[in-house]
Amino acid sequence: MKDKENKEQETSKDVKEANYDVKSEVTTGDMEEIPSLKEVIKIQAIEGEEPLSSNFTLRKILGGDILTTQTIRRQIGIFFLITGFLIVYVANRYSVQKDLIEIDKLQEELQDAKYKALSSSSQLTEKSRESHVLEMLNNNKDSVLKIANQPPYIINVPEE
Repeated sequence: MKDKENKEQETSKDVKEANYDVKSEVTTGDMEEIPSLKEVIKIQAIEGEEPLSSNFTLRKILGGDILTTQTIRRQIGIFFLITGFLIVYVANRYSVQKDLIEIDKLQEELQDAKYKALSSSSQLTEKSRESHVLEMLNNNKDSVLKIANQPPYIINVPEE
């Protein structure tokens, strides 16, 4: 435990010394000894990072200590994967909702078509009844069709 604390103190001292060296080099005015932008960024990036402890407590997780740069870098692939899954999930949900709305519209159209077919069938059945046909024939004076007085009979023709 003390070794970790000593390492943390040494790391923070090294970073502070490097940061101080960078500041002193800039103020001296030597243009040749000014560190490159890459080195300055590397020093500043390391400055705020603390070594990751092996045990995670609820306090560290809720406090945000788990979200260090090193942890984020290691888990960036998982973040991209989760983001991709979320995008696919939302897109799929919208697609399913769109399909459900279309299914409801088609079911309403089917119901309307069934009602129209039933109504048409009912009207046809009523118009083709014998009593209705007789009434139409009687009302139409120019028709030569009459009701037969004799029942129909079958004519048998012998086959050759």
